[in-house]
Formats: sequence, structure tokens, C-alpha cells
Amino acid sequence: MANASLADQLQLLDLQQLDTKLTQLAHQRKVLPELEQVAAAEGKIADLSSALLASRTAASDLKRELTKAEADVEQVTTRLERDQARLDSGSVSAKDATALLDEVSKLTVRRGSLEEVQLDFMERYEAHSDALSKLEAANAGMEEDLIKAKEALAAADAAVVTEGKAVVVERDYLAGKIPADLVALYNKVRAQNGGLGAVPLIANRCGGCRLELNPTDLASVLSAPEDKIVRCEECSRILVRVPEKQSDLAKAF
Repeated sequence: MANASLADQLQLLDLQQLDTKLTQLAHQRKVLPELEQVAAAEGKIADLSSALLASRTAASDLKRELTKAEADVEQVTTRLERDQARLDSGSVSAKDATALLDEVSKLTVRRGSLEEVQLDFMERYEAHSDALSKLEAANAGMEEDLIKAKEALAAADAAVVTEGKAVVVERDYLAGKIPADLVALYNKVRAQNGGLGAVPLIANRCGGCRLELNPTDLASVLSAPEDKIVRCEECSRILVRVPEKQSDLAKAF
């Protein structure tokens, strides 16, 4: 395509601004501050997870040892109570009574030792349970923070997506007003040049590559019919000559 009205070329700059806005919004979604907040919250939970797992495991082991110690004490106590009941009944012989008394004495000592072990595990378990409770509370708080961070991220992302959808509608409407072959050329050039297809001529400088046109190229561009589509010799982008009264449009680039 070699020609297009100046009005249509100027609309390409408007279309470019909308496409640039869409690119910016896509980038914005990738760098939302809420993403860092979610990552930070997840990092805190990950940092605590090892300590929490170790504490849970230790608490479980201590609980198991305490349960075993309690069972050992109960077993000796049951046997001790049984022997004492036989002695108290008076139905055993003197020989058996002597044996029972000796066993009761040994069982009493044994129970005392087992109760010390039980008490040790109980104290350690209670102390560790307290520490575990604090870790669990800290983890619960972090998980709540993560939920809030994710909710904030979802809201922020949704706002950008909503804005993007509105820009797409505006972009599609504008593109529909421009000749299809001119839009096709613009899209092709834009795809080849990092998303920038149409740029204004700002004084003697290309609004795309920012390079100054040499006097010969500048004279050629300025003397060309206004409906002629001209391209930058350096970056190949569509170079739109913006009338003085519409110079504000060029300032956007």
C-alpha cells in the first residue's frame, strides 16, 4: 500500500497509542506490587515450614514416649495393687507372703523410677507443646496474610484486566474506521518493530528510533504528497507527518 489519507494516517497514531497502552497493561500485570506481597507471604511460610515440621515431629515423638511411659507406670501399678490386695486378704501362706512383700518392694521402687521417666517426658512434652503452639499460631497468621495478599492481587489484577478490555473495545472500534489494508500494513510493521508500527515525525526526528533524518531524507518526506505513506529509512516504521495544530499528538511519543 502506497497511499492513505492523512486523516487515516493520523488515526494510526491513535491506534498505536491504544496498542502501546495494551502493552503497558500486560507488563503492569507482571509487575503488580501485590505479586511481591504474595511472594513475600509465601516465602515466610516456606521459611517456617521446616521448623514447624520438625516441631510437630518432635511433639509427636514425645507424645508417643509419654504414652508408653504412662502405660509402663499403669502396668506396674496394676501389678502392685494386685499383690497388695493378696497380702491384705490374708489368704496367702507365710512363704508366699514373704515373696509378695519382696515383689511389692521391688515394684514400688520400679514404679518410682518409671514415674520419674513419665514426669520427664510430661515436662518435655508440655514445654514442646507450648513452643509448637506458638509456631502454629505464627503459621496461621502467615497463612491469613497470604490469603489477604492473594485477594488483593486478584482485585488489582482484575482492575487491570477490566481496563484492558475497555481499551480493546476502543481499539477494535478505531481499527474498524481505518482502511483494512492500512491496518494490515501497520500491524505487520508493528510486529516487526517491537510493537511500534506508526510514529510521528517530530521536527526532523523519527518518533520511533529517535534518530534525526538527514537533510535529504527530511526534504523528501516533507515534499511528498500528504497521502503518501512514508517510512523511516532507519527503523522502517510508518512515519506520520503531524500537522502543527495537532502537535499534541506527537508529544505522546
